[in-house]
Amino acid sequence: MPKQVSAGVLVWRRGAAGPELLLVHPGGPFWAGKDEAAWSIPKGLVDEGEDTFAAARREFEEELGQAVPGEGQPLTPCRTPGGKWVHAWLVEADLDLTSLRSNTFEMEWPPRSGRRGVFPEVDQAGYFTPEEALWKVHKGQRPILAEALARLGWTG
Repeated sequence: MPKQVSAGVLVWRRGAAGPELLLVHPGGPFWAGKDEAAWSIPKGLVDEGEDTFAAARREFEEELGQAVPGEGQPLTPCRTPGGKWVHAWLVEADLDLTSLRSNTFEMEWPPRSGRRGVFPEVDQAGYFTPEEALWKVHKGQRPILAEALARLGWTG
């Protein structure tokens, strides 16, 4: 079985007290009401033969409805506890998140009901302080945030 590879973009902006990181909350009923370790950098699977930064840019636009502004600084790829590799790029941008537009997915809900529902891939996006972001992000993505924050000079 080929290894699973995801690619994403970690956007940051300069806040009054230091860097703020952009995270997204997954949509759908499974994630509803979950906050701690439920958020993610905008990311998704890399198609076979696809350039990883191109995939990261595509996934960012699919999940937020906005293009990635500018070029990214590559971060060290990270292996999640589930075995997936995540490639990420750091980009500085202060984006307007008030008009979030995400792709949707369909699934049976409630389980074994025979009914299908359509849900957004992402239902929330926000900028967070380093402490908030490290609490909210999936545990497997914390190394990505830690490296980015070190590069930004955050010493928390």
